[in-house]
Amino acid sequence: MRGTRTNEVRISDFIANGFLVLPGFIPEGLVDRLMPEVDKWMETGWRQKSIDACTLPGAEPPQVVEMDLEAHGELAAFPPLMDLLAHPDLLGESFVFHHLHSDRRPAGGAGKPWHHDYEQRPQRDRRFPMIHALHYLGGLKPGSGGLVVLPGSHREVAEKGTHSHLGTGVLPGEVVIDDLPPGSTVILHSALFHARRAAPAVPAGAGPRYLIDGSYCRTGTLWPPVKPYWRQVLAVARSRGLDAGRPQLFAERHFSEYAAAERHSR
Repeated sequence: MRGTRTNEVRISDFIANGFLVLPGFIPEGLVDRLMPEVDKWMETGWRQKSIDACTLPGAEPPQVVEMDLEAHGELAAFPPLMDLLAHPDLLGESFVFHHLHSDRRPAGGAGKPWHHDYEQRPQRDRRFPMIHALHYLGGLKPGSGGLVVLPGSHREVAEKGTHSHLGTGVLPGEVVIDDLPPGSTVILHSALFHARRAAPAVPAGAGPRYLIDGSYCRTGTLWPPVKPYWRQVLAVARSRGLDAGRPQLFAERHFSEYAAAERHSR
């Protein structure tokens, strides 16, 4: 049976390497509710509208955001995740939700070059941690496109695309994560360099790759938003009472104003 206990997680691994792998972290019942929401998000065109709002000058903000979806909102404030992030060696007790992305990619889809996702302009330090929680609803299989991480690289102060010229090429010391059960989560320090590496061959019958990516930041500095309609996202979460007893979780005061920036996907 899939569980949500984190007492066996080795936080020291996160400090040294910049990531944690949590097999089967999301309960089966929640996964079963999330996957149809991702399908609807894709098939109604809501995801594309959210992208257009970020990339097309003058585009209207979307009428529906991820936090409007019932299970997506619950995942953003999932209590075991909140408890884990509150560990002093991750974000500590006071942290704010940054964003949520939801995606479904076909098996054998294209890769994504090496990059990191730490929001700072310009990149200058790593005083305040930012964390991405990558939720692989259907798990990961060797034929679905693996996540590749470079342990320890979260301590490097560099621009997001510093290593993008390498594509998804093999780097010394990399760790490939491509075999996880459904409902698994990978916790990344957002400054950790990582890539999505396309599978060399797709097994017959391989299903799509479901990913919901949630991001959170320690309070104490102003964080740059990644969506022009970020206030709308936070307002929806507050209206739904998703703060999980954490009054800082969806507070606007922890953000600077929006400025367009390069998008990344995992």
